[in-house]
Amino acid sequence: QVHLVESGGGLVQPGGSLRLSCSASESIFSLSAMGWYRQAPGKQRELVALGTSGVTNYADSVKGRFTISGDNAKNSVYLQMNNLKPEDTAVYYCYARRPRLGGGVDAYWGQGTQVSVSS
Repeated sequence: QVHLVESGGGLVQPGGSLRLSCSASESIFSLSAMGWYRQAPGKQRELVALGTSGVTNYADSVKGRFTISGDNAKNSVYLQMNNLKPEDTAVYYCYARRPRLGGGVDAYWGQGTQVSVSS
């Protein structure tokens, strides 16, 4: 079981910035993927940014504004969000994927952190 704990959400005005943090209970070297999803009220959970095998994918809606990064020494991944828009309002979830011995993967989610963008 991998435990993921997010922090850094809050209320920010349009055009502002926030930095989300996700701390994992084990080395991120053991994980095959790690990143962020979000879910707005009444909408499905969607990918925001995901790093896997050295490649990072971003949702088109956040490209150029959001940046994912990691700190192996702290078993953490971060999401720097700049030029925030009201449509970025959502609960943001940290996500991790770990391969199983013998095949397959297990997926893990954090508890979520609220990001609200409003004037």
